[in-house]
Amino acid sequence: MSAPRLSGAGWLQSRSLLRTRTVRTDLLVSVRCLDGVAQRLVLRDAFGERVEIDPQVLVANPELRYRLDEDVHKSEACGSLLCGKTALNRVAERIDRETARTVFKVSGLE
Repeated sequence: MSAPRLSGAGWLQSRSLLRTRTVRTDLLVSVRCLDGVAQRLVLRDAFGERVEIDPQVLVANPELRYRLDEDVHKSEACGSLLCGKTALNRVAERIDRETARTVFKVSGLE
């Protein structure tokens, strides 16, 4: 599976060998965190579309994380996001920890 990318305002796209999946990030209805060997974040929109992404992609791409966060707030404001705020907070905390750890490592403060 290739890295997800924003294909336009409010759209996130993920490609695999056989399929391309697109989800409206500004009309999310649920966000789930699948724990296991490989942690995945599952985004589902109001049209029934679904995309799975590795949270590490958000660590590596701050712009993607920022735009996704903005769209999640839009989903909350319009009332479409029914569940998933806890999962998003957990992923955000993990990303913040990993980012801080990297900064400390690079600056020699580890």
